Amino acid sequence: MAIKSKTDSKQTAMNISESRHVPFAVVEAYKAIRTNLTFLLATSETKVFGITSPGEGEGKSTTSVNMAIAFSQLGDKALLIDADMRKSSIHKKLKIENNAGLSNVLAGFNNYSEVITRINDTFDVITAGQMPPNPSELLGSARFKELVETVGREYSYVIMDTPPMDVVTDALVIAPHTAGLVLVVKDHVTPTDAINRAIEAAKFANINILGAVMNAANPKSGRGYGYRKYGYRKYGYRKYGYSKYGYGYGYGSTPTLKQTEQSETPNQQ
Repeated sequence: MAIKSKTDSKQTAMNISESRHVPFAVVEAYKAIRTNLTFLLATSETKVFGITSPGEGEGKSTTSVNMAIAFSQLGDKALLIDADMRKSSIHKKLKIENNAGLSNVLAGFNNYSEVITRINDTFDVITAGQMPPNPSELLGSARFKELVETVGREYSYVIMDTPPMDVVTDALVIAPHTAGLVLVVKDHVTPTDAINRAIEAAKFANINILGAVMNAANPKSGRGYGYRKYGYRKYGYRKYGYSKYGYGYGYGSTPTLKQTEQSETPNQQ
């Protein structure tokens, strides 16, 4: 099994969740989210789950990285897959190469073991690879189903960073092969109607929403988990990009996970 090793990234990964520069509350928040997800996944047939968001700039990729690290710190083997082949960012956040990755495996050019980068003994990564002309078709292929089943057997937890739901349908294509999706929203940024559309789309496709993570929420504001009704901006593909997050640096406060019922509105997240 040919696995690339990136020793520099081991320190990068350690810095994200353990560095003294990261607020203690942020580290503990990710551990709390990890605990909640562990309970939610306990009865699931698979420990593969996706992380998505309604639109751009809510911090889903940063959350994906931090959650993969949090699970790996349990001593269990965790795999992070960048399934956002249109706008990949995991390799940038972890400072690793992206010469070959998920797209290359799904196109049949590489075996999945050839594109794994080992961050440390319990944390592996598959980057997005070269951007293909047909991401949705590749994600809906038999090769993708086989890949998910294989890594689901070999790893204790598999975290997939998926595209935003309001941009393309890729997250809904991926979700049936997982235990469900975690929806990442950002306080004062994510419009209420965008959250409603994401949940309705999941309900329509019979996709399980495991819960929601709110980034940049200020518990001192007394606003709880309500959302202001910001004007909805269209997440056009040309405008689709991620804000520059620093792996937890710069959050207004701590992220939190709240389990959602698909029949209810997001105001309890």
